[in-house]
Amino acid sequence: MAYTAADVKNLRERTGAGMMDCKKALTETDGDFEAAVDALRSKGLAAAAKKSSRTAAEGLVGVAVTGTKGVAVEVNSETDFVAKNDQFQDFVRNATQAALDVSGDDVEALKAAAYPTGGTVGDALTNNVATIGENQQIRRIKTVEVSKGLVVPYMHNAAAPNLGKIGVLVALESEASVEVLEALGKQIAMHIAAAFPLALNADDLDADLIERERKVAAEKAAESGKPEAVQAKMVDGAVAKYAKENALLSQIYVIDNKTPIQQVVDQAGKEAGTKIVLKDFVRFQLGEGIEKQVSDFAAEVAALQG
Repeated sequence: MAYTAADVKNLRERTGAGMMDCKKALTETDGDFEAAVDALRSKGLAAAAKKSSRTAAEGLVGVAVTGTKGVAVEVNSETDFVAKNDQFQDFVRNATQAALDVSGDDVEALKAAAYPTGGTVGDALTNNVATIGENQQIRRIKTVEVSKGLVVPYMHNAAAPNLGKIGVLVALESEASVEVLEALGKQIAMHIAAAFPLALNADDLDADLIERERKVAAEKAAESGKPEAVQAKMVDGAVAKYAKENALLSQIYVIDNKTPIQQVVDQAGKEAGTKIVLKDFVRFQLGEGIEKQVSDFAAEVAALQG
């Protein structure tokens, strides 16, 4: 068997497909998890791949802003217990503040940056591991900046001020007032937290993701038995729909469920009497793409194997 019990469980949770269908898909793809996801989708046995990876790692996301610059940092720990530790929270908060002075999105550069209480961020991290007794790591950093305007931070379900599991930054370039930009930025940030856009606009979407969607759509179209010309239109339509739903500016605003985000921004600028540009954004969700090892599912699968 080229897959494990945990793979079956993860595939069920990722796609919503039945256990036997998940087992069959993994068998047919020789244990290739992502290929199994696509196989289930092409057969109509799974919902569209979830935009949000399951949050399996523990730790915290921190956000910090200084006027026209903002930064988000993710720091992982082994358990949620440590994430609630005051020492760990202080470290994430201080490391995020230190990241404001780091050029680029380089984790190693952040580790080499000065820590407020002395030494470097890396030194403080090493000390944390030694004193708390649990592995911790700075996983990623992302900076956004505008030449004029405001970067607005938002923390969904904050564990402490500017610390939590979903951190968002919205970069608005404009000469509008701080009050106007703060209000707009927070609304858009709440949308981003809920809707999980993958890029600012369709052109910025990852080419590999687009190609993957095209391949799945082509397999579905082929199974329809319709003429090739019709199939081609079906594929183009499916890819266009995917791009529209995953690019922030074309997403439908979750607050009114009818207005594209681009129009929300344009209307705010019109009311403010000056142009507002949504230049960039960051959405960090704790543990995206990281999955814990699962070992308590073997019995269920073994029983099905007979």
